[in-house]
Amino acid sequence: MIMRTVINMSLQRTRSRDEAAAPPQGGAAAFRAALGAHLERRGLKHSRQRELVAEVFFAAGGHVAVDPLVQRVRAADPRVSVATVYRTMKLLAECGLAVPRQFDGGQTRYEPAGLRAHHDHLICTACGEIVEFANERIEALQARVARSHGFEVETHKLELYGRCARCRRPARGAGVRP
Repeated sequence: MIMRTVINMSLQRTRSRDEAAAPPQGGAAAFRAALGAHLERRGLKHSRQRELVAEVFFAAGGHVAVDPLVQRVRAADPRVSVATVYRTMKLLAECGLAVPRQFDGGQTRYEPAGLRAHHDHLICTACGEIVEFANERIEALQARVARSHGFEVETHKLELYGRCARCRRPARGAGVRP
């Protein structure tokens, strides 16, 4: 109950899955440069299709699964293969431009890296909505708990699963008997 109150008091909705996110700081030129440098280090070629996948990914914002990303990319260029999208997302993750996330054992979703500092997630088990939030008190409490056990945290993630307000609303006529 206390944790729920703390989260409710300081929950900051940063971006819904439908709102667009910007490319990493420095804009499109910065992500192209970072991706280009990574491709060169790996001995891979630059391609218009890879750039298109990256541009569509950053324009999509939020937490994007590959299948919907494939649809968006193919709307712009039907010749881009599913394999190209998967490989490009793997490259974006390798060079630090995208962060792969697995929520509740589901399919991998990617979010743009570097948009903001560490954050945690609320995940609706009914509709799949993902809400990002940051809370300094929760972070401090986690650090204090770790220290009290002599534990040095290297990384962590906090994912809270439940039903969003929209999915908790009763359907019209629900519970009403004729």
